[in-house]
Amino acid sequence: MPAQPQSPRVAVIGGGPAGLMAAEVIAAAGLAVDVYDAMPSVGRKFLLAGVGGMNITHSEAFAPFVGRYRERAEALRPLLEAFGPDALRDWIHGLGIETFVGSSGRVFPREMKAAPLLRAWLKRLREAGVRIHTRQRWLGWREDGALRLATPEGEQALHADATVLALGGASWARLGSDGAWLPLLAERGVPVAPLRPANCGFEVAGWSEHLRQRFAGAPLKGVGLALAGGASRKGECVITDWGLEGTTVYALSAEIREAIGRDGQARLSIDLLPDRPLDKVVAALAKPRGSQSMAKHLARQLKLDGAKAALLRERAPAEAFADPAALAGLIKALPLTVLRARQLDEAISTAGGVAFEALDEGLMLQALPGVFCAGEMLDWEAPTGGYLLTACFASGKAAGEGVVRWLERLKP
Repeated sequence: MPAQPQSPRVAVIGGGPAGLMAAEVIAAAGLAVDVYDAMPSVGRKFLLAGVGGMNITHSEAFAPFVGRYRERAEALRPLLEAFGPDALRDWIHGLGIETFVGSSGRVFPREMKAAPLLRAWLKRLREAGVRIHTRQRWLGWREDGALRLATPEGEQALHADATVLALGGASWARLGSDGAWLPLLAERGVPVAPLRPANCGFEVAGWSEHLRQRFAGAPLKGVGLALAGGASRKGECVITDWGLEGTTVYALSAEIREAIGRDGQARLSIDLLPDRPLDKVVAALAKPRGSQSMAKHLARQLKLDGAKAALLRERAPAEAFADPAALAGLIKALPLTVLRARQLDEAISTAGGVAFEALDEGLMLQALPGVFCAGEMLDWEAPTGGYLLTACFASGKAAGEGVVRWLERLKP
């Protein structure tokens, strides 16, 4: 009796959302799949991202949602059409986790935490036959094509019929995403872009010691932030020891980074009172203040105090405080010079990675047949607000489906 052919084995390298989603899709097709992760447990960055409230996706209309991915919007469009925000929410509900839409349009699990979702997901994956191996760091390939894995027992060789690489970017290296994969792919002829910080803070020129000591960590709520000549974005940011960070800064991080790369620095302006038109601010400042200090006048007439008032003092010349029109102009457009992004490991996410042009429609590397890529290691970026996670899930699903189709075509 002839020997029965063995079922193809698939290795997924990386146990974040993209890797686990690829593994789920592959297992659902009846294929044997093993997940290998360098850390002692999977999903570590996913869990940390959910500490302050697990923002899983966003509820805005599809067209503006896709537009958040900027120059990679068209590359990601088919992936998001196949598994976008609504499909992701349905998938989460299938795990027994309820979701809700917050006032900002962001979508959260009902418990606001990532841990219950991850526990339910891992249970489903194990029941589907997915085997998860931790403390297994991928080192590249041997000459015979086998995967090299550093394990507690020493280096091991792994032969797989298909491989999904879902190794993340290079932010938060302590959680496993260190970007060490980039030269391993580059030396195999895969086009890769250097990894750069995204959704990151930026260093501002010349913070005074007073501002650092008194206001580092203070939020600037309800401000407008704009890159010179660009549209203002309303939101919140935080004064730090070295500059600014926070959601509104993150939303502009790609544009700020590009301006620094082009000009050596970026010029920002902060609107400290975005809900008040300039003429109303001038009128309020022109009112007599009598014996009141300027600080009290600003607080009484404009409710401008605390960190906002401190920042105004930091950047406005002394003579402007005697000229209501000049001071109002600065309140509405306070200039800041940004020198550089913070270091890569501090960023929430990274830009750069494997070029979409290096992949086929199933996210398989054209230079390495049988090797697929997914998640943050692909060359795309998006602001926080659920966009990062949605694209990671969507690309993981696409890579998993690509593996299934490719192995099906290889059948005799």
